[in-house]
Order: sequence, then structure tokens, then C-alpha cells
Amino acid sequence: MLRRLRVSHRQVVNQMARRPDLLCGAIALSCLLILAIKLTCSRAKNVVAPARPPVRFFSPDVPVVDLFLGQLEQVERLRSMAEVSLIFLYAPWCAHSITAREEVQKVARRMSKEVQFIAVNCWWHHGKCRKQQNLYQYPVIHLFYRRFGPIEYKGPFTAAYLERFIHRVITPLTYLPSRATLQDFLSYHEPGVIGYFEFNASPQPPGYTVFLTSALQSLRRDYRGGVRFGVVTNKHVAEAIPLQEDEMVYLHRHFNKSLVFPRAERNFTSENICGWAYEHRESVLRWLQPHGAKSRLMEQELSKGAALLLFLPFDPLAPSQPLLQQIADIALQYHTCNDSEWWESGEHQSSWDGLWQTSGRLPFPSALCCNTVVLPRLDSLSRTHNVCELCLDRSAGAEPGAAQSPRCTFHRMEAALDSFYLRQSSFARLLAPSMACSHVVNSYSPLSRFSACCKTLAPRMTSYPPRSQEPPPQASGTQAANITGLKCRTNKTLRFYVLDSHLHWTFAVRLGAQDHVRHNVFATIVDLPDEVHYILDHRESLKDTLEHFIWNYSIPYSPLKRHLVGASVPKSPDSLIREVTTASFLSTVMDPEKDVLLFYYTHWCGFCTVLNHIIIQIARLFQGNSKVTVARVNAAQNDLPWEFMVDHFPTLLFFPRDRKHLSVKFPEDLPVTLPNLVRFVLRHSGLLHRDGTRAGLVEAELRRLQADVRLLQGAREQLSEQLAQLRQEKLRLSLQTLALESHNAELQRQGRRLEALYQEKSQQLTDAVGKLRALADASESLLAENALLKILLASVKEKAHLEPGAERDFTGEGAEQDLRTHGHS
Repeated sequence: MLRRLRVSHRQVVNQMARRPDLLCGAIALSCLLILAIKLTCSRAKNVVAPARPPVRFFSPDVPVVDLFLGQLEQVERLRSMAEVSLIFLYAPWCAHSITAREEVQKVARRMSKEVQFIAVNCWWHHGKCRKQQNLYQYPVIHLFYRRFGPIEYKGPFTAAYLERFIHRVITPLTYLPSRATLQDFLSYHEPGVIGYFEFNASPQPPGYTVFLTSALQSLRRDYRGGVRFGVVTNKHVAEAIPLQEDEMVYLHRHFNKSLVFPRAERNFTSENICGWAYEHRESVLRWLQPHGAKSRLMEQELSKGAALLLFLPFDPLAPSQPLLQQIADIALQYHTCNDSEWWESGEHQSSWDGLWQTSGRLPFPSALCCNTVVLPRLDSLSRTHNVCELCLDRSAGAEPGAAQSPRCTFHRMEAALDSFYLRQSSFARLLAPSMACSHVVNSYSPLSRFSACCKTLAPRMTSYPPRSQEPPPQASGTQAANITGLKCRTNKTLRFYVLDSHLHWTFAVRLGAQDHVRHNVFATIVDLPDEVHYILDHRESLKDTLEHFIWNYSIPYSPLKRHLVGASVPKSPDSLIREVTTASFLSTVMDPEKDVLLFYYTHWCGFCTVLNHIIIQIARLFQGNSKVTVARVNAAQNDLPWEFMVDHFPTLLFFPRDRKHLSVKFPEDLPVTLPNLVRFVLRHSGLLHRDGTRAGLVEAELRRLQADVRLLQGAREQLSEQLAQLRQEKLRLSLQTLALESHNAELQRQGRRLEALYQEKSQQLTDAVGKLRALADASESLLAENALLKILLASVKEKAHLEPGAERDFTGEGAEQDLRTHGHS
């Protein structure tokens, strides 16, 4: 192969040596190619304009160091000059960065003496910030406490929230100098972590630095500071809680036993302390922070069960939050299942019956569990009296009062219910509010026995009795709702969520709040698994109304009315197709005097749009019949009772008059056409039996429409044939047009060649005319000179005849002189 290449190369060289013109052509072609490439590259550089250099992002009068060239190397030097630093990483084109800039400037003007504010442009491609930081969103705020950091701020970009977060970073620990401050610290609804450190041995014990770092670690997890960290340096104050040794950490919990950090099992590091605190913390209120973009945060929380959503006008910088504290007290009361006062004092006795008879108080040991159940219905019992509060215990007989124990397992409750089913006659006295007990043999373990006691709920009862007595009546005539430990006394467990109404009022409006009452208090219970939604009417005191709201939801037969969110009522209700909303659904669809064909649709359903013309046609067909109504409802914007909801769109339901419970769904396997839809309405409306004349007219109209459809189909076929002919004619004309265009192009080229030839010949003729004119002028001058010479010769000859001796002079020098003289004359 190499030999062949060498031979071919030698042949090419020899051929180029024999033909130097080929070599020169190749060199010239190469030069032209290089020149074309160079010109093309130069044009590309001129098309793409260079990026403009960045300018200052923050105002010059704001105390913010703006590194708008992305000088990330200067951040470390500036951070070392301050104890607390805020780093604002931005992109100058980002709308969120522009909005957050105004809020950061407000905070910088107020806290410039305490915090070093630094802004870095992380979009400039020549800066180090763009090259070293891989940011997926802007802006990003990092805080540094001395050498610890970065602590990323993940809260809303408002001045109040940002300033509150900075204050938490500046003071991550709360100093507790006395027992009174310690009690206030522990009484707050958020969990508290307390560390005890003695500062006598050294200025700053090493354990204190670790504890301080763990408090900063918690701010990385939760920008709100859901777990508070306090420090105690006085041994007398530390003795109020089980902290007796130096460098001990204590986690206070309201419902379960408080804990001490197990230093024997875990290393005493900031990560372990923070992780241990968040692992064992108790939270009764959880803040929700939807970030405004598409996410499943709300769905994930609501899918866990019933949720109480509270929208509060929260001020992060307020020294106290009385409304939030009031709601936190209600949440603590709701979650307090154990009688901690009795349990910690050790007043429990072995005999429950004796304690119930002597003190009127009922302890609930850990073996006890309670559930709200429905007993088998007897002929002499009403439905209300069948509901009872059933408490079980394996060791002794129990009598339920305010049940404050966990719910029973399925197996234990099933065994107790079996006992009730077998002994219905023994519970005949349940007609009045009373208590009945039964000793049950555990069918899953025959050697063990446990007692089951049931206390029925009185009719129209609004609260459980607090321990041994009924609640006192209120001034309004209703009983106060005692929700203490209600979480463990009902199967309808609530989760408490708090949202800032200043930031998330749009969610409240979607859940039923009034749009014009912005930034107010709004409470709602959303039970997504059971598809129920309730709204609190808190025109009175929030505490009382919220307690009754929680209580009315928790009782077995809740008096609350489900709230349905719907769109506004249309302005023209008498249109061809009736637009149904949540408010007008019952009055329109459930009208006993009219047959209603209801069309379920949504704005995002493409198939619903396809069926619009069919719905319009059937509405026009039944327009003259006052007994038939064609309506539609936007199911995406209007909540309906669960029995009237559908699982897919589009859906057609027919509600016949006087028989609304016999509603019929249009068959899914049948095409949605006008004839099928008319037959469906006539079949289920009863028009064929009640009004034969009208039915005949409708059938005739239907046949006429079918004939029209057949005619239209025939016309469509004829039109298709004509269109096919027109397409062929159009193709033929297109081919002729192309041939004529090519012939025209050829004629134009010949015309251009003739024009060029004409111009060339015209130029040649012009040149010839010029030359002829020059020759004519030259001939005229020659003729004139010839005539003059003839005259001179004639005159000379005449003079020679007159003077005989002059001939000699004429031929000699004298003649030449005479010629000169005559010539000048």
C-alpha cells in the first residue's frame, strides 16, 4: 500500500512538473480558499457583539460592598473583618434578585453596624464567582458567624424575615440566668435544648463552643429556629432540671419524657447534638412555606390526614406574638394526652374503682387505650346512643372518663366488640348517658383477661366531661368544649399548620376565605382522604371558636357543614346552556320540575372542547321545551358534593325530574353524537310516554336531521371529487407555469445577450463616426491648402509672364522668398 501511494505521489509530482499551469491553478485556488475563510471569520466576529461590562447592582449610598465583577477572592478578606457577614449572590438580570435587592438594602441600612453586607455578581462570565459557584437559582444568601458557615437562608425574601434570621444567627443561644427565665423558656410551645456549662475553669469551655455550633447547625435545617437553644451557667438554675454535671445537654418535651444527651453512646459534636434534638423533638405547630412555584408541598402534608390550616398575620420582628401563642396553647391542650400532674406526683392507686369513688379522678396507666366506636343497634336504642367511648385494659376493670390514652389496636378492639355483640341485653340501660362494663376474654390469648367499659354520649352533646363532672354552661347557652387530650380520644386526629397570611393569602382565598379581607385570620380543616373541608367562622373570640371548631369536627356525628369552593355566579343565567356553579348546583340540577342534562368539563380538557358543538346543537334542539335543561359545570373550579363528582372528563349525566336519585350516566362505549345523545335523553326523560306528540315531533326532527346529514355527506363527496379535479388542474397549471418560467428565463438571458451586443455595436459605430468626422475635417483643411497653392502658383506664373527676368529668380532663391512672402500674406 505504501509503495502504491509513493508511486501515485511521484506520478502526480511528475505530471505537475510537466504542466506548470496546473500547479499555478492549485496554488491560486488555495489562496482563494484561505482568503474566503478569513473573510467569513471576520464577519462572524462582527456579528456577535461583545458583552457589556457589568455595573454596580446596589445603590452607592447603601452600606453593601458590591463586587459586581464577581471578585470572589475578596469575600474571605471582607468576612474576616466582621463577626457576622451576609453574602448576597445575585444575577443582575434575575427578577428575584432585583426584588430581593430592595429588601436587603432595607436590612443593611438598619444593621450595617452589626453585620458586614457583601454582594457578589455570580453571572459575569469573567468573574471567579461564576467559575467556582455552580448555582441553579438566584439569589442565594449565605450568613457566616465568625468562621462558621455558610448558613443558607431559605426563607422568604422580605426584610422582616431576613432581619429576624440575622438576629437568630447573631444570638443563636438564649442565656438563662434565673429559674424564672428558665421556666419561661420551657413553657414555650417549641422544643427547647438547654446546655449547662461552668465558666469557672476556663474563659470558654470547649463544650460550650460545640453547643454554640450545634445551635447554628439547627438554623441550617430550619430558618425559623424550630428548636431553640438555651445555655445555663448557674448550678442553682441547672438543678431545676436534671442537669448536675458540666457540659450536659437537656431536651425538654411537653408530652413525653424529657431527655439528656447520651454522651456515652454518641460523640459530643455539634452534628450529633443537632441531629439528636431534631430526632426526638415534639412539635405541635408546623409552619408551611410554599415557595410559589410548582411543588407538592401542600399535597404531601394534606395527604397525611386531616389538617387544621391557620392563616395568621405574622410579624417576624414583633417582640411577642399573642395570637400565635394563643393558638399554640390550644395545640398543646389538644395534644396533652397524659395527666402529667397526677403521673409525676405518684398518686396512682392499685384499685381504679376506689379512686373513682373517693377522688372522682381516673388515672389511665399505659396499659389503657380508648376508641370511639358504634355499638350494634337495638330496636329500643336510637342511632345517637349507639356511639360510645370504649376503654380497654388488660389488668383491671376500667371506667372511662376523659380518655387520655392512645388508640387501641385492631385485635384488642375487635375482641371487645365481639363481647358487646354477644351481650346486647346487658347494655339495655344505654338509653340514658351511663356507663357499662364487661369483662372480656382475649380470644387471641385465652389465658389473659381484660375489662371493657363503654360510656355513651348524650344527645346534642358538645363536649366530653372533664374528668368527673360535666362542663359548666357558658353565657351563650352552649357548653364549653374541653379539648384537653382530644387527640387521644378520637380517631379524627388533627395536624396543626400555620401559614403567614401576608405571604400566602391566595391559598386562603382558594380554600374559601374572602378576597377583600386580606391579611386576616382564617382557619380551615381540610381532610383530603375523606374529601371534606370545613371553614371556621371566627366573628367572636378566636380561642373559644377555635376550640368549638376542633371539638365539633372530632365528635362522631359532626354538626359542621362541608364547605364547597365554587366560582362566581354567571351574569346571564338564562343563556342557551345553563352555567352551573357550586352555589347554583342544587337549585338548577336538583329542580324536581325539570329534566337536566349536565355536562362536566374543565378548562384543560381537550376532549371537552371537541364536544362543545354537540352540546350546543342539543341545547338548540330542546330550547323550546321548558321541561328540559341543558347545563354544564366546570368541575375544576367548582366543588360539588361527593355523590355528584365524576372521575374523568368529559362526562354527561342526566337527572330526570321527580327521580333525581335515578341519575344516569351516558355510556362510555357509545360515541357522543347528536342522535345518540337525543336518544339517551328521550329514553330516560320519559317524554315518549308523557308527551307522545312532542316525542313524535322530536323523532321527525331527528329523522329530518339524519336526512340532512346524509345530504351533507353526499355533498361532501361531490365536493371532494371537485377538489380532486381542482388539485389535478392546479398541478397541470403548476407544471405549465414552471415550463413558462423556464422559457421566460431563457428569453431573458437571450435578451440580455442581445442588449450587450447592441451596446457593443453602438459603441463601435460611435467610434467610427468620430474617426470619419476627423478625416472629413482633415480633408477640408487639405483642400483649402491645395486651393491656396493653386492660386499662388497661378499668380507666380502670371508674374513670370509679365517680367521676363524673373524666371531665374523663381527657380532659385528669389522664388523661395517670394513664396514665403505670399504665404505669410
